[in-house]
Amino acid sequence: MSTGSSAVSLAVPALPAGAGAALRRSTHRAGRRQRLVSLLLVAPLLIYGAVFFLLPLAMMIHRAVDNPEVREALPRTAQVLADWQSVAGSLPGDPAFAALAADMAQAQGTRAIGELGRRMNYEISGYRTLVMKTARRAGTDAPAAPDARAWLLEVDPRWGEAAYWSALRRAATPYTGRYLLAALDMAENDEGRIVRAEPDQRIYLDILWRTLSIAGAVTLACLLLGYPLAALLVKAPKPIAFAIMLAVLLPFWTSLLARTTAWIVVLQENGLVNALLQAIGAVNQPLALIFNATGLYIVMVHILLPFAVLPIYNSLKGIPPHLMRASSSLGAHPVRGFLHVYLPLSLPGVAAGGLLTFIVAAGYYITPSLVGSAREQMLGYFVAFYANNTVNWGMASALGLMLLACVMAVYLVAASTLGVKQLAGIK
Repeated sequence: MSTGSSAVSLAVPALPAGAGAALRRSTHRAGRRQRLVSLLLVAPLLIYGAVFFLLPLAMMIHRAVDNPEVREALPRTAQVLADWQSVAGSLPGDPAFAALAADMAQAQGTRAIGELGRRMNYEISGYRTLVMKTARRAGTDAPAAPDARAWLLEVDPRWGEAAYWSALRRAATPYTGRYLLAALDMAENDEGRIVRAEPDQRIYLDILWRTLSIAGAVTLACLLLGYPLAALLVKAPKPIAFAIMLAVLLPFWTSLLARTTAWIVVLQENGLVNALLQAIGAVNQPLALIFNATGLYIVMVHILLPFAVLPIYNSLKGIPPHLMRASSSLGAHPVRGFLHVYLPLSLPGVAAGGLLTFIVAAGYYITPSLVGSAREQMLGYFVAFYANNTVNWGMASALGLMLLACVMAVYLVAASTLGVKQLAGIK
């Protein structure tokens, strides 16, 4: 037997001709089937997101710039005014007067004329009265084209003022930036320049700042109360932790309206809190705890506290308990160990809880409406007011977009700086 090394060669059988191409086609078909199955599995989620998120968002954006009222009620007037070169103090020519009189006669008694009056009243106060008055007269004695100017001036002298025609021309465009500008306390003047709105109309930026301030204060209070509560949930024995978790989750099981109304009963002058404070001698007179900022903060913190507690609890639960013991064994004071070990590791949960609480708080309007005064009304109240009371969908959509933009800006800043990148999908 030879002890020398011998080379052993392994022979790999050659593939038949065309087998490689067939294998690639088979692999491609298998991968395509797998991708198709994956797409079918996520299709319900994609459809849900498109129908219930993207579509309403697109509709809100469209409503914020849509401007159909003048074109629907006064189509010929809108066409004539589109070619009118407005000069300060000048009036359009006779064709514009004739088109307006004819359109008014045709639209009289229809829903379009009411929508026109409402839309033009946003431009100039009292314009609706002018529109309705002219439409009623046009329905009975509309003039011939050559006499339209004199007839309109006889109906109301305001048709001889350039400001009313300039406003009509601005409102006759298919799309308008009026609502978005108004939401930013801006306006377009008769010359087409963007200027600041009148002092008595500059309210929305202040309301936005109030909304963000209230949401920020409520978020801070929820974090200061929620962090110790979440830490107690982690450290407490199971029976106690179960009772605390039950108390934290209890608000989710009752109606928002019921909880808010219950707080009105508790915080009113003859409520339980004032009765207790007077019984122990802490106060001589009932405190004003409701229908003001105090009541608003108390109620909102109570309602939103679970949104802060649960993410923090989830983050604290994942921190190994031996890390604090290790820092203590290395000579670190418990406060220093908390600041340098425990708190940094829990920061993603704190940021996620704060972000979630802020987003929910910024959109509140039922609670401020019930327990706050007029000075504490947030932007959501005005969105609901324009949508439900005045049916001004354009202004409601513009205010909603402004609030959405601010919340998205806060979300992106928090996602990129506070350790919640996974929430924003940022790697």
